[in-house]
Amino acid sequence: MNDPDLGDSTSLTRTIARIITGLILVYVAAILGLMFYWDQEPELFDVQEAARQESTGDPDLVTGDVTTATLIRVMQTLLNKRGGYLSNDIAPPGILMDNIPRWEFGVITQSRDMVAALRNDFSRSQSQSTEDDDLVIAAPQFSYDTESWLLPSSEGEYRTGIKALQRYLGRLSDDDESNAQFFARADNLAAWLAIVEKRLGSLSQRLSASVGQLRVNTDLQGDTAATQSTSKSEMLVVQTPWTEIDNVFYEARGSAWALILFLRAVEQDFGPVLEKKNAVVSLRQIIRELESTQGQVWSPMILNGSDFGLMANHSLVMASYISRANAAVIDLRNLLSQG
Repeated sequence: MNDPDLGDSTSLTRTIARIITGLILVYVAAILGLMFYWDQEPELFDVQEAARQESTGDPDLVTGDVTTATLIRVMQTLLNKRGGYLSNDIAPPGILMDNIPRWEFGVITQSRDMVAALRNDFSRSQSQSTEDDDLVIAAPQFSYDTESWLLPSSEGEYRTGIKALQRYLGRLSDDDESNAQFFARADNLAAWLAIVEKRLGSLSQRLSASVGQLRVNTDLQGDTAATQSTSKSEMLVVQTPWTEIDNVFYEARGSAWALILFLRAVEQDFGPVLEKKNAVVSLRQIIRELESTQGQVWSPMILNGSDFGLMANHSLVMASYISRANAAVIDLRNLLSQG
């Protein structure tokens, strides 16, 4: 005869197994749903409206308000977008995602360059002038490790930097706080654009290397007395590992997203300088080229077809836009250097 207790035990075991399986499936579905929901890049915003909001609604914006407020809003967006800040997540679904974290790295790289420009150039009248106290705080806070999740967290350090920028912004328009300044000069703008040029040049090279290239070594060209630490071959093989192709692509997207906003802000704060140099159109052309990098990616994955192959190569398309923007930055710097 069958033991009824044994049958009940088997039935209970099967029920528990079904419950556990169901919970696992629900958990996996929830993780996948969150990954899909969080895998969305923020939209571009109105820099002038952001400046008015950050300046507590003051309609009379002063020089530097738009650039500073845009940097604040960019960092706030980085922290408060869907899913929050993901680069330092140690649990699913954040730890399973890499596209948005690389986008975040591109944004924070441009933000670090901008806050450094604020500290070293825009806020100082000359090389012997003193640094702004709040910008001395903000710059290193934004340079904190992007993947620290505890004691202290990346988000906490970045928020400290945002608060310092907000204090600086508040002092810009305060007549009683004359120690906060923003100097919109052609040489200051050219100094920041020199860094932008290098960032875009690096991104363009890394994107173009998605298919592998044989390049001539031009490291020491233009100076017969130039030397370097170690010698290199005259011909170099450069290729981005296939596992990093989508990472470079989304880093470029994040970098371009932030740069579009900073350039729009610069157009407002440096308007008279740009008009005097007849450089407004040149700046807008850079913005137009970078806006093309923000188009919708319809493919479920970043494709890496050959140069003229059957499949698309998203990296080469992105490199084309970045390269044209970089060329326009060089032209703009030349215009700013002219009398």
